[in-house]
Amino acid sequence: MIWVIDASVALRWLLREEVHSHADMVLEKIVYDPDSFAVPELFAFEVFSVLHRLHPSGQQAFNTGIIPILQLGIFRQPMTKRLATKAHYFVKLGLTGYDACYAALALDLGGMWLTFDQKAHRLIKGENISCYLADRMPDKWSA
Repeated sequence: MIWVIDASVALRWLLREEVHSHADMVLEKIVYDPDSFAVPELFAFEVFSVLHRLHPSGQQAFNTGIIPILQLGIFRQPMTKRLATKAHYFVKLGLTGYDACYAALALDLGGMWLTFDQKAHRLIKGENISCYLADRMPDKWSA
């Protein structure tokens, strides 16, 4: 299974007020099995932007908390016509353009989008490609 990590998951690793045990479990698994994870290229830009708004040392947090994770070998998908076409489908379901890219990548890879964005998860729940981590870990997590 390929797990697509939402920026909302990574931010919980670095923002003290957002810490969540399920996000920590994702981080632990990334360290031991980075090849099982993917992100759209926009992931790094999103996390960078939010950290600079909310973290007292945003640049340092990004350099020490996100860059090493990305360098472990997580698959990073650039925007392509194929991904954009799939993302468009999710935009029509109500997702933002950014969220649609995460969902499209999960669909494209036959994976699962891990997110703390409840609204986005609810909009596409019937597609069976997202997991709202605030409630639970995915069914196939230990597999």
